[in-house]
Amino acid sequence: MNRSCNFSNVTNDYLAFYDCILRDMTDEMTHAELSDSISHNFITQMIPHHQGAIEMSRNLLRYTTHIPLQNMALTIITAQTKSISCMREILCRCDAVHNSKEDLCRYQTRTKKIMQTMFCKMKHACTTNCVNGNFIREMIPHHCGAIAISENTLRYCICPELIPVLDEIICSQRQEVQKMCCMLRYMECC
Repeated sequence: MNRSCNFSNVTNDYLAFYDCILRDMTDEMTHAELSDSISHNFITQMIPHHQGAIEMSRNLLRYTTHIPLQNMALTIITAQTKSISCMREILCRCDAVHNSKEDLCRYQTRTKKIMQTMFCKMKHACTTNCVNGNFIREMIPHHCGAIAISENTLRYCICPELIPVLDEIICSQRQEVQKMCCMLRYMECC
């Protein structure tokens, strides 16, 4: 991504690594190996999505001194590492739940649209010399994408073991989006 403004070295370093994270996440989610199982497809696309959030949080932790954001980044790393582990553990069993071609087509069409919107919003998030604000403006569409993909997945016949994972993603990431919106409003007022 070309940046039109002059940013500090810290901001440029943060943004350069963010661009790599976003590129890798986009590529891995877009080219995930899909099957005739919506449960499988969700997991194979959500693992790189979660890994992207982990890497974004680690990137922030290199530069921020904002304690509430440090705590949120650590929470994201812990929660999404646990979720990845859980998804990997249930993947083989979830593969056994197959879906009709019609359901697969509807699911994947909607998921693709959600992903494209998320990638676009993350790529074009407002960028300033404030790394903290940048992180929040990048992470909000990331979390909103996970929520929307999870809600879409719940509309179909899926592996029962996947349902609590989806519920956790929706609940925890909605709460984090609300917190980030509050933090961003506070930062913009200061």
